[in-house]
Amino acid sequence: MPAPSSEVIFHAYPQSPVAEKVRVVFGIKGLTWRNVEIPRLPPKPMLTTLTGGYRRTPVMQIGADIYCDSQCIIRELERRFPSPTLMPTDDQGLMWCLSRWTDGALFDQTVRHVLGSAGDKLDKDFAADRGRLYLGEDWAEGLRKANADLPHLVAQVRAPLSWLNAQLSDGRDFLLGQAPAAIDAQFYHVVWFLRGRWADGPSFLSEFTHLVRWEENIQAVGHGTQIALDPQDAIALARDLEPVSETGVAPNEPQGLEVGMPVTVMPDVNGGEQPVAGTVRFANAESIAIERNSDEVGTVCVHFPRSGYRVDVV
Repeated sequence: MPAPSSEVIFHAYPQSPVAEKVRVVFGIKGLTWRNVEIPRLPPKPMLTTLTGGYRRTPVMQIGADIYCDSQCIIRELERRFPSPTLMPTDDQGLMWCLSRWTDGALFDQTVRHVLGSAGDKLDKDFAADRGRLYLGEDWAEGLRKANADLPHLVAQVRAPLSWLNAQLSDGRDFLLGQAPAAIDAQFYHVVWFLRGRWADGPSFLSEFTHLVRWEENIQAVGHGTQIALDPQDAIALARDLEPVSETGVAPNEPQGLEVGMPVTVMPDVNGGEQPVAGTVRFANAESIAIERNSDEVGTVCVHFPRSGYRVDVV
């Protein structure tokens, strides 16, 4: 195992499709990592103690640095563990642009599809929590509409899967060639979600024979090596260490952010979520890191993407 200050600690629950995306990245990298299992539904007191209120899944912790959102997590894993790379071609910029669709509109479409297919069988507490995030404040009406619109929703997800199937039709093992890449993980979590959480998923996916072969290749990559960790131990580790991320604000900052400035950060959607408050430690076009302090965890640095998140100066 690496030293406690550098070991990867992953806060997630097994059924999370976004966590599955990151677990595939662990497999591509061949990493050994600590697994802290969190609840599927709020409250998530051990997690929010670390993050300052952020409750989405997954969260990655390395020492006293806390990384929120898979976008931020994948970028940091590539920086810390560059080989084998997640970017085996020269199209890194295009891959990140495409990931905003796979993680945004495509994933949201798939969630509506899965929730709508469940209809009245969906757990009410789960429906209330996820419905607000993906169907709006009037989530109950949105859920009814998704159920009624299911054939349309199936048609909408069928089109991009046919594109992926065509991409793989030349016999390549992965989307960019013979080596797995970040974009494989980012598409795979959508397919994994459809197969595992929609009753008709396996029969629906059987149409795409090259895609099914690709799924099997991704599964063979695995998830690296995971070792369970108690959440209290993760909190104690953060409390005993200090953040090591860099400090500074890149030029051309559009919001006038400066190191030490008090801010709040939260997802840029009306999901009823709590903003995280702290002071700016680092900011550039891709990410922002804020320091926060509490008796439970001491000083930690919480990292967020800029894309898809709102930063407000307090």
